[in-house]
Amino acid sequence: MRVVITGGAGFLGSRLARKILERGTLIGADGAQHVVRELVLFDMAPAAGFNDPRVTVVTGDVADAPTVRALIGNNVHSVFHLAAIVSGQAEAEFDLGMRINFDATRHLLEAMRALPHPARLVFSSSLAVFGAAGPDDVPDPVRDDTALTPLSSYGAEKAMGELLVNDYSRKGFVDGRALRLPTVTVRPGKPNAAASSFASGIIREPLNGVDGVVPVGPDTRMWVISPRGVIDSLLIGHEVDGKAFGSFRAVSVPGMQVRVGDMADALRRVAGPEVAARVKWQFEPRIDRIVCTWPSNFDCRKGLALGMKAGTSFDDNIREYIADEKPAAAA
Repeated sequence: MRVVITGGAGFLGSRLARKILERGTLIGADGAQHVVRELVLFDMAPAAGFNDPRVTVVTGDVADAPTVRALIGNNVHSVFHLAAIVSGQAEAEFDLGMRINFDATRHLLEAMRALPHPARLVFSSSLAVFGAAGPDDVPDPVRDDTALTPLSSYGAEKAMGELLVNDYSRKGFVDGRALRLPTVTVRPGKPNAAASSFASGIIREPLNGVDGVVPVGPDTRMWVISPRGVIDSLLIGHEVDGKAFGSFRAVSVPGMQVRVGDMADALRRVAGPEVAARVKWQFEPRIDRIVCTWPSNFDCRKGLALGMKAGTSFDDNIREYIADEKPAAAA
């Protein structure tokens, strides 16, 4: 079985790759478990830290159609499409966001359409496909069948990707499924251009001995998931029969609703008041405008029925980060 991960050098891509290598098998188009004999990690920069003969590292531009056709070839069985430009950058650089988040998805679907067999595709979508400028714009909680109403360029690009995945699946070109991911926190590394980057920085930076700047108010609510939780959900999304998704091949991944102020309180409980004192509130209207359009409460009965699990405590997210990443300040 040959599997491709776009964005394979990134945080989620590399974590997903290690989990697949650990498992050793994935379900194929016939519904049976198959040995993963080749795992292709595709990204702009080479994926690092893999010393496994099953891993093939490929670099290139995910929005270049010939490159994507060569990547898919004629013998791919499954694709996890994680490559994307993050929300804040997609809003600031419209052309780049459209190229990477939309054009690349179309090129990938076309390359998979040419395969001699319909391959499985897991498309990483986002809660940003739903937008709420006011309290009555979307139901509370948001259902899986709620109309897509993105209010950011990133959300629009992901919504268009969902529609493509659904139609290519309806036509039998691919066996696709779109997973609307909550904000993933706590991520390691450095802040990035995602509007939600602060949701990790509020924990990560203080644990590493530096200030964590928060650009939204403490009463802002977010729908979040831990890194372990999102990897488990991506794999569950791959393994279930496509028919289980119903007439539209998308699902909101279970997460948990949390106030940003409660994130800081959780940090105080887990790491102590000295660490929590490094959280600095510095309002930034540009970020707040984006984040406040994202709904923060979802009816995830569909995802739960598929076997995905919701988090229950943001304290546990922090403990998971400390256990997995071992920041120097918390070791």
